[in-house]
Amino acid sequence: MAEGGFKYRILIVDDDPLIRETSQLILTKKGYEVRTSADGFEALVELRSALPDLIICDLRMPNMNGFELLSVVRRRFPHIPVIAISGEFLGSGPSGLIADSFMTKGQYRPEQLAGKIEELIQRSPIRAFIPRPDRAPVWTPVSERGYFVLTCLECLRSFSVPPEPSSDELCETDCPYCTAHVCYLRTV
Repeated sequence: MAEGGFKYRILIVDDDPLIRETSQLILTKKGYEVRTSADGFEALVELRSALPDLIICDLRMPNMNGFELLSVVRRRFPHIPVIAISGEFLGSGPSGLIADSFMTKGQYRPEQLAGKIEELIQRSPIRAFIPRPDRAPVWTPVSERGYFVLTCLECLRSFSVPPEPSSDELCETDCPYCTAHVCYLRTV
């Protein structure tokens, strides 16, 4: 817990409800405000409502896994420290993992996790701030059936939209995966 009664906020992302609930209970007793998500998409929705001070993320999850989520987090929120957890990787974790720390499921005690959280929050990674442009050029290919294929800039997933006449006007739609608002131009 921070000075003055402010609680640090932690987001736990894991598809196992027992791990989410147990971690939430332990960390809440340690004085943290804890939110949970069952996969990467739920985590992105949670990140839109309130940014955490730290993320604990499982790597193997359905829908959007931890690797995909971490790539979005590092791009959009480079200042948030991340602890990756998994039962499938041993030691220091998989090569190329873009997390600040890695822990193997079942191989750490709650005190070790709490210590790592405190350490990462105290030294909060300093990373270069990457400004988000007001407009990002996005290539929107046309599928064989004439549908436009868009990529959501929030969750980085692709989806198609029905064909409409070409225009130089700005078009809008919502991402079917994370409900982010997507703007694009239909030009052929």
